[in-house]
Amino acid sequence: SLGRRLGLGLGLRPGLRPQPHPNPSPYLGLGLGFSLGSPRMSAMDIAELKKVAGYKAIDDHVESGMKVGLGTGSTAAFAVERLAQKIASGELTDIVAVPTSEATKALAEAGGIPLTTLDELDAPLAVTIDGADTVDSQLNLVKGGGGALLREKLVETRSDKFVVIVDESKISPAGIGVHFPIPVEIIPFCYQSTIRVVERLSSLQAAGVTATLRLGNVSNNKKDGDEIAITDNGNYIVDLSLAQPLADPAATAAELIDTVGVVEHGLFCGMAHSVALALARSPRLAPSPNPKPGPDPQPKPAPKRGPRPRPEPKPKT
Repeated sequence: SLGRRLGLGLGLRPGLRPQPHPNPSPYLGLGLGFSLGSPRMSAMDIAELKKVAGYKAIDDHVESGMKVGLGTGSTAAFAVERLAQKIASGELTDIVAVPTSEATKALAEAGGIPLTTLDELDAPLAVTIDGADTVDSQLNLVKGGGGALLREKLVETRSDKFVVIVDESKISPAGIGVHFPIPVEIIPFCYQSTIRVVERLSSLQAAGVTATLRLGNVSNNKKDGDEIAITDNGNYIVDLSLAQPLADPAATAAELIDTVGVVEHGLFCGMAHSVALALARSPRLAPSPNPKPGPDPQPKPAPKRGPRPRPEPKPKT
């Protein structure tokens, strides 16, 4: 089940082992063992879950001397906040970070985080911490709701480790494409023609695709203006809503990237090493407390019972 996959190592590449939390709870996010909230979550509850995930990812994965990638979005912002706190307190030293967007760059600079670029580094980043708009049971991701998918993918593919931070609202048992539209970054030249070509891709047609050019603020896929949204790279974004989940997200990713006019897409398949998942106390997502990956535990056999004692014969009267 999805709940069991979440609790038993969802998001770990082969060869990587989950690190159990020293005080695990019954509500495990990849062995991280934290939970809060309630089954009916308000916006404040969700924000608190995002904060827990962002803070915990920094606490668990960032050490002094590291070069770190900083993601974009509401959850990643909490990771930036936590990193700034630990640098300011002296708990972390000799940290250099690479932001994945102009918005994250401004946030990091305001927090006093030393920044660099990939061009200035001759080795991969130690870790990149970023959020996601969708995570499915196979650890396929949809990213780019904040408009930074190209830079995010650049930074995350040049990292030794990519840690995804999400709250439970980002989990999609149904699969990829129905929980959140898939963003695709395209060049402005002949963009309408490119959108038509994308809509005709076989895997997207089979899933019942509807393509919508992003208007207004590039950092969300809700129309909040009439002007075409422009990415940090000067491109447009088209959001792909699906009537059915993708049958093979990796195959769709290959179709998209082979389309002339497409710069990058928001399908991140096989990239994440682990997920920091903040769960509310909801039984529908409560996984097994066993943090080790493996098959579902078999029920214990009933204890064997000895022969029932014979009743003593009643005396004759």
